Amino acid sequence: MILVIVGPTGVGKTKLSIELAKKYNGEVINADSTQVYRGMDIATAKVTESEKEGIVHHLLDIKNIDEDYTVFDFQKDCRNCISDILSRDKVPIIVGGTGLYIKAALYDYKFDVDDNHFDYSSYTDEELYDRLISIDPSSSIHKNNRKRIERALSYYDSTGNLLSSKEKTSDVLYDCCFIGLTTSREFLYNRINNRVDVMFENGLLDEAKNIYDSGIRSKAVMTPIGYKELFPYFLGESDLQKCKDLIKQKSRNYAKRQYTWFNNQMSINWFDVDFDCFSNTVEDVINFIECK
Repeated sequence: MILVIVGPTGVGKTKLSIELAKKYNGEVINADSTQVYRGMDIATAKVTESEKEGIVHHLLDIKNIDEDYTVFDFQKDCRNCISDILSRDKVPIIVGGTGLYIKAALYDYKFDVDDNHFDYSSYTDEELYDRLISIDPSSSIHKNNRKRIERALSYYDSTGNLLSSKEKTSDVLYDCCFIGLTTSREFLYNRINNRVDVMFENGLLDEAKNIYDSGIRSKAVMTPIGYKELFPYFLGESDLQKCKDLIKQKSRNYAKRQYTWFNNQMSINWFDVDFDCFSNTVEDVINFIECK
């Protein structure tokens, strides 16, 4: 069986994955699209060496920030990791908040076209979104997610079919147990706000400045929350507090979109997290797994 741990940012997925890996002789496969990149540690909340507690992790720090890494790449890499881990009689534990990565790896998710087949650079974000809604009024893609909008339009322009219809496949290729961690919206938002403050205490400003000074403006740099939001500060165009508040706001909005995506796309077994005694949550999840 493959264990899959999902949920919004800041809800305790990493901590649970370590406990389950120790319990079931498992190895963790990262399913966060930003944690595959080297040098992007604090803003992406990448697991630290001490947090790993000796558990083997896969698909972390495998790319430089000037390299591209697609859903198709992850699908291949993750499936290879699954095969390798299972061949050694260990349990794969997939952990992350990038739902499309997880779905592409575990479901019968086929790539029919090159997602970058068409050039939409001459269109504004608003024009692209308006076109998407005109062909797929029920699309759940956020209006500010240009990368996903371009992918949906490219798929439509190549096949005449809606990407949303393809992504709703329910055929899972593996024996999986999907675990979701959740908490009240208010509590989660407070945790996210506090975590951003801790990120700054841990050196986020220096990490972002190194990336800014590199001059690299790839998808890897411009997609995560926590780097591009600080660029106006480095340019002298905004004060630090405004940039920090923007990171908190975008992180909260992202968590909300993650909930929506997982609820619409997968059948998740949700568990309310006991942050006062996390071992209670771990016990609840283990009891659920062992009753399957």
